[in-house]
Amino acid sequence: MRDPDVITLRTGPVRFGHSFVHSEAFTALFQEGMELVEETAAYLDGPGREESRPLPRAVTIAYASESMRLTTRLMQIASWLLVQRAVAEGEMTEAQGQAEKSRVRLASHETTATIAEFEALPSRLRHLIGLTARLHARILHLEQIMAEPEEAPPAALANPVATQHGLLERAFGARDRAAFTPEPAAPR
Repeated sequence: MRDPDVITLRTGPVRFGHSFVHSEAFTALFQEGMELVEETAAYLDGPGREESRPLPRAVTIAYASESMRLTTRLMQIASWLLVQRAVAEGEMTEAQGQAEKSRVRLASHETTATIAEFEALPSRLRHLIGLTARLHARILHLEQIMAEPEEAPPAALANPVATQHGLLERAFGARDRAAFTPEPAAPR
């Protein structure tokens, strides 16, 4: 039975990844990531070198380790963002993008520095590590959402009133239909 009051849309679910990479939110995320890469590179090549020279030996080793982790994490972030943008702009197919993304390891990089060593690092480096860790966590979350398998569109739900009405008609026949049809409400 076809109910003329029920509208059935023949569209499937909107894929989050496809819509996200074409959004202003992705553009902002891309910009944020690339600015963080530039800012970190400028710091490590300039003021960071100067700030690391007077550090005690144990802290210098922690500085080197943390700056390498920071650089690696930022390279992963930049690679992920560039692949997403390439797919969004049609420079890559989604299949090529998936193949490239599988080469980008968005793995977590736990620190090996002790709390004392980390706190002895220059404050600007600690700040950049924190910004990068938060951006990395956001991208890991987005990647998880985007990688979830698409759900099948839900089956069209039947109109419960029409279903009950149909059951009554089958049970009592169409001749008694008037007995089950509600009377229109009186105007107030």
